[in-house]
Amino acid sequence: MPRTADHAQRRSQIIEAVCGLVAEEGLGAATVARVAARAGISVGLVQHYFPSKDDMLLHAFEYVSTAVAARVAAAAEEGTRHERSIAAVLAAAVAEHLPLDERRRAEFRITRTFAGRALDSPRLAEVDTRSAAALQAELARAVTNGKECGEVVPDLDVHAAALRLASVTEGLAAAVYRGAPADRVKSVLEAELGAVFTGECRQYSR
Repeated sequence: MPRTADHAQRRSQIIEAVCGLVAEEGLGAATVARVAARAGISVGLVQHYFPSKDDMLLHAFEYVSTAVAARVAAAAEEGTRHERSIAAVLAAAVAEHLPLDERRRAEFRITRTFAGRALDSPRLAEVDTRSAAALQAELARAVTNGKECGEVVPDLDVHAAALRLASVTEGLAAAVYRGAPADRVKSVLEAELGAVFTGECRQYSR
């Protein structure tokens, strides 16, 4: 048991170091030597866990994805607890993908770096594609739930709506990173959600 815990701790140390370097200076800064120095461990130990830069970046991407997913789940749980509409819950969930503060800005840099690297790496491209598909599936599920509670019209194409919202999320994230005002971004997001969720929520009616 201690050995397993040690392995998990070492991996976490390394990935946090990779995330910090990529977020602050880009992928070029995430050399084995600098990652080792930042994590406070030997170069050999870094190479033991992550033989290549792609290995480090892949795990950094998964680390960020897990953190975002946890916050999205928390937003959904809070929204349900406060009996908010699906559109309102989705607005809070989508916001977790937007670089609206330093933490999310760092996460955005890591995910964009990963996507760029994936253009030349079939292994990373597979993960990138799977991640995009997972986001669209989550959005499709939200739209389907919207139909069931009356927020979405019955004949709306669920998958087309999910693709639209995923594309809006990705575009808004890039716009925020480039300096688009947060209030304008929020307005655009609300308009896009409003175009899909056009009805009133009957989920909590008694």
